[in-house]
Amino acid sequence: MQLDRAQLAALAAILRHGSFDRAAAELGITQSAVSQRLRALEERIGTPLIRRGPPARATEAGAQLARHADEIALLEAQTLQRMNLAPGAARVRLAVNADSLATWMPAALARAQDAMPGTSFEVEVDDQDHSARWLREGQVSGAITSEGANLLGCDALPLGALRYRATASPGYMARHLPEGATAEALARAPMLSFNDKDGLQGLWLQTHFGPGLRPPTHRLPSTEGFVLAAEAGLGWGLNPEVLMAPGLASGRLVELIPDTPHDTPLFWQVSRLMAPGLAPLTRAIRDAARSFLIAG
Repeated sequence: MQLDRAQLAALAAILRHGSFDRAAAELGITQSAVSQRLRALEERIGTPLIRRGPPARATEAGAQLARHADEIALLEAQTLQRMNLAPGAARVRLAVNADSLATWMPAALARAQDAMPGTSFEVEVDDQDHSARWLREGQVSGAITSEGANLLGCDALPLGALRYRATASPGYMARHLPEGATAEALARAPMLSFNDKDGLQGLWLQTHFGPGLRPPTHRLPSTEGFVLAAEAGLGWGLNPEVLMAPGLASGRLVELIPDTPHDTPLFWQVSRLMAPGLAPLTRAIRDAARSFLIAG
């Protein structure tokens, strides 16, 4: 079976923008033409590829075909570059945990961009314990994840560990933990959590106090907001060391228990099929990680 490039481009554009009209604007065709191309591709594959929205979302088959279209575009762009011809546009979809995206990952992407002209990065944000799901489902070509075992069809490259520290404001400590961080006090003291997938605070509690503590929890899905909330006294939480270092230095933050860092190992999982085309990105990620993460 041969796949039609124009039909694949229509599918990828719909998923990129979440709508048929914006996909039509990107491709320079009518919305009706976009619908016709998608319908023809679905008939050829024999299964729905889009869950109509808004926004339009991919089925499992649609996600894999959209990734295939992006991978073809990347390989073509790099072939043209090697021939000293102007590369075409390409897109690489990645899954990255929010704390890496807020700290060291942008430098890696910027360095990779220099070696991959014409390439745009599309980043999906997920917890490091769950970002591998995007690779398993065929929705991305690479992921920053805490999963070190090779996923099917992928290579896992160790990067180092992102260091966290459990911190709160002095005012919070005086109000909720006046006798220090004890199990009894922490069971009642408000805690911060990024979202329902965030298990860092629970791991830290279990490490130092054993299982069973379930404090009242504020959910704040923002890395920067997490730090600000801790400084404001809303709750305590684990923040990447580099982000809360200014707060510690100025006295706006203190550690719940001094010198108790929590290190989270990170890995770059990359599709073996796309590894040659993504080699510049892999080099940039490993270089940035060596400069920022804790060596394993």
